[in-house]
Amino acid sequence: MATSLRARRSGSPPPDAPPARSSRPGAHRPAGGGPSALRRRLYRWDLKATPYAFVAPFFLTFAAFGLFPLLYTGWLSLNRVELGGDPQWKGLENYTDLADSEFFWNALGNTFTIGVISTVPQLLMALGLAHLLNYKLRARGFFRVAVLAPYATSIAAATLVFTQLFNKDYGLINSALGLVGFDPVDWESSKWPAQIAISVIVTWRWTGYNALIYLAAMQAVPHDLYEAAALDGASRWRQFLSVTIPSIRPTILFTVIVSTIGATQLFGEPMLYGGSVGISGGSGNQFQTLSLLMYEKGWVTGALGQASAIAWVMLLLLLLIGGVQALLARADRKKLGG
Repeated sequence: MATSLRARRSGSPPPDAPPARSSRPGAHRPAGGGPSALRRRLYRWDLKATPYAFVAPFFLTFAAFGLFPLLYTGWLSLNRVELGGDPQWKGLENYTDLADSEFFWNALGNTFTIGVISTVPQLLMALGLAHLLNYKLRARGFFRVAVLAPYATSIAAATLVFTQLFNKDYGLINSALGLVGFDPVDWESSKWPAQIAISVIVTWRWTGYNALIYLAAMQAVPHDLYEAAALDGASRWRQFLSVTIPSIRPTILFTVIVSTIGATQLFGEPMLYGGSVGISGGSGNQFQTLSLLMYEKGWVTGALGQASAIAWVMLLLLLLIGGVQALLARADRKKLGG
């Protein structure tokens, strides 16, 4: 006891006291950090590397099947490339040849006209269908599924059916026109009838798809707006124009851009509609689109360099469309914010 009191007075620990632990972190750990330090390092690496591991398959797939073909096509567009031959550098000659080619300008004009006469009616009818399906109807679920059925139909099946309907000699369309006193229309050899027939196929397939997109946007519109408009005496038509259309304007802009991009890449419908001359867009190239011209240059005539140049022109057109979309979306946001 006396020894303990003297030890406390002198500040030294008593002889039987346990050894004191150092307050410095890590003083009691063995040299090198030990297993716990290794686990902490692995844990930190796991936190940093796991997100990249999850997104790596997408970027690897995109690099292999998206980025590399894009860059390789750009290189081919600057060369003269034929099937089975070695590339020969031509610079921008393929692009200047396109600028001087009447076939290119014809295909560009056909792509534009078919796109307009298929996109505008398609979106207008989709808007009307969505407005009708937005009300409480009997068997509303059945109608919503029914409008999507054309989209689920394959391009080949739909085009072959409409080819028979638009047949000049025995088609149902000409038979119906004959009942009201019109002469038979050559829906394949004439330019505008052929483009109208192709546009009908595109409109039939995509109207229901766009209608469901509009319907989803309409269901997100607050009902308070309709109730306030009804209290002010607005009819359903006025509510549609003053409440529904402004509320779903971003969705309308989205469908316009997507439909325009689809029209720029139109390929299956005109090729199947033309039959044996479908690749050339008819006997007189009356409905040949840019996609058909690219296919013909690459795999029929074997001019892969020119086909690659057409592909890059289409890419530039799509980028231009995307830029217009961004400008319109920004102006719309500013307008709504102001």
